[in-house]
Amino acid sequence: MKRRVRKAIFPVGGLGTRFLPATKALPKEMLPVVDKPIIQYAVEEAKAAGIEEFIFVTGRGKSAIEDHFDHSYELSETLHKRSKYQELAEVSSSMLKPGQVAYTRQQDPLGLGHAVWCARNLVGDEPVAILLADDIILSDTPCLKQMMEHYDDNGGNLVAVMEVERQLTRNYGIVAPGKTRDRLIEVKGLVEKPEPEQAPSNLAVIGRYILQPAVFDHLSRFERGAGGEIQLTDAMAKLIGVQPFHGVLFEGRRFDCGTRVGFIDANIAFALRRPDMVDRMRDILRRYQ
Repeated sequence: MKRRVRKAIFPVGGLGTRFLPATKALPKEMLPVVDKPIIQYAVEEAKAAGIEEFIFVTGRGKSAIEDHFDHSYELSETLHKRSKYQELAEVSSSMLKPGQVAYTRQQDPLGLGHAVWCARNLVGDEPVAILLADDIILSDTPCLKQMMEHYDDNGGNLVAVMEVERQLTRNYGIVAPGKTRDRLIEVKGLVEKPEPEQAPSNLAVIGRYILQPAVFDHLSRFERGAGGEIQLTDAMAKLIGVQPFHGVLFEGRRFDCGTRVGFIDANIAFALRRPDMVDRMRDILRRYQ
């Protein structure tokens, strides 16, 4: 029997070294895209997909993330006294309900697979969504919601995929595809960062996953992969052929906010979607043409 996906893991323990010195005292996930921190986009996407429990795998210096999703009584009181009700509503909307959120620490930086493994006891014997906050996706239907619709029909394991230029395959986990139906692609294999001439396709896995709890059994073996780290891709590959495994060619545009150029690109794209900013933004951009 297919079990509903109620929980989501957000691995947010990274140091954010690409954004130093900005991330010396501020978590990378709290850097703003327009007027919301990166992590809030991932949480809102999970909410829109029906996620009920939010699990953050943090590290040292990440308390600002916990504070962001909690009450700020002084700020709320000040906004209320100043009749700033719209701002108060925006601040309140970012909070998660009591009992909905949990935090656990990844004490050693041993890779994404290890970060996911750290949440195993909070997930239990349930399927789980995993969202990497660095990947912000601009779409009419949130990416994870698109994946949930396919999960409801097919169950099993799902990853979000996008087409990339062949020379960029060395930067991604790449799918060896099977049959394709309605943007749903059978996954025959996964290859971590292959050279272009060795890549089985140009379908790259991005930071959205729905995985069955069996993945934790493989992660618990602590097998080291690329870079000497415990790779989530390696554990997922062991589920192929044992359980249904598909890629979802999602509709939307993905921004890699783990890079400085991708982060700036996301800020421009999301600002251009804002009715209160679009005209001014177009004026600014014309100056640089």
